[in-house]
Amino acid sequence: MKTRLLSTAFTTVFAAALLAAAPGAFAQNTGKVKVGLMLPATGTFAALGTAIENGFRLYVAERGGKLGGREVEFVRVDDESDPAKATDNVNKLVKRDNVDVLVGTVHSGVAMAMARVAKETGTVLIVPNAGADAVTGPMCAVNIFRSSFSNWQPGYAMGDVMAKRGHKKVVTITWKYAAGDESVKGFKEAFEKGGGTVVKELSLPFPNVEFQALLTEIAATKPDAVYTFFAGGGAVKFVKDYAAAGLKKNIPLYGAGFLTDGTLEAQGADAEGLMTTLHYADSLGTPRDGAFRLAYAKSYKLQPDVYAVQGYDAAQMLAVGLEAVKGDLSRKADFAAALQKARIDSPRGAFSLSKSNNPVQDIYLRQVSGKENKIVSVASKALSDPGRGCKL
Repeated sequence: MKTRLLSTAFTTVFAAALLAAAPGAFAQNTGKVKVGLMLPATGTFAALGTAIENGFRLYVAERGGKLGGREVEFVRVDDESDPAKATDNVNKLVKRDNVDVLVGTVHSGVAMAMARVAKETGTVLIVPNAGADAVTGPMCAVNIFRSSFSNWQPGYAMGDVMAKRGHKKVVTITWKYAAGDESVKGFKEAFEKGGGTVVKELSLPFPNVEFQALLTEIAATKPDAVYTFFAGGGAVKFVKDYAAAGLKKNIPLYGAGFLTDGTLEAQGADAEGLMTTLHYADSLGTPRDGAFRLAYAKSYKLQPDVYAVQGYDAAQMLAVGLEAVKGDLSRKADFAAALQKARIDSPRGAFSLSKSNNPVQDIYLRQVSGKENKIVSVASKALSDPGRGCKL
């Protein structure tokens, strides 16, 4: 009896010692995983933020509310697509709310602030839209991942397409901010490689939508075609203004896919026939995409767009990493290694990650038909961003 009591006492003391030596270790792997959703809920990109959140929540719901065995708790912040507020917003999530994972955002300038804080604190960051090249370039880190694209990717793919279609002289137009500048840069790289020339680069401050003076300049320049990067409400107004100015009939308009993704209802007939490049299309026709679209429509009474897909895949990526480390996010190297080896079963088509944690994916050429961005062809197969400046 005495021996049994001593044994029981030893076991109790040993267990207490383990808990004291590793405070929170057991709770960390079995408690809730706190996800900080830093997305736009107001302003030009509000609808995009909603679609991303819907997609993320849909995947979590499909997994019974748990990823890697841990229940998911959400903390939401409206980033207002305002880079000036970004650092304060992300610090609140990390230092005040103690989130385990950051998910965001749409605006590239805001995403850069998120990446800086994630890199400084070691917090896992999954970017479900913003394509700022630097996030998976000079700012790259083992704890920073992207479920979307780099700005370079759709721009580069369209530059190749337009050169092959015989356009020689092109005008570009975009907002003057990271996403626009980098999209045009990617476009120019491929277009000039194919023998084309960008004769004029036009821009206006974000989120200005007073396009008339620039449209007049395009008309006077008489290029073979125009390449553009706009998204959200700005994309709606640009497409309508371009058609109203009479330019659509004589100067073909091309763009990165955000020009017509999530915007067709508002653009109406003015978008008909427009060609864009992106890593998703409405008519892929695969079983995986069909199941996703049906589930999304049932859950939200809406048709999904590329933003919903990116949110959905951000949750998929988090699940892959969490499952590999059995819910223990302190094992960042193992988390990253699992994602590096993974093939994500996305509605867009399966993709892997580059060494800089950016998707290696097919970029589709799409054309607007009615209220759909229908696939024309694969513009670039398994296109990998060069990750310039990344030193992982």
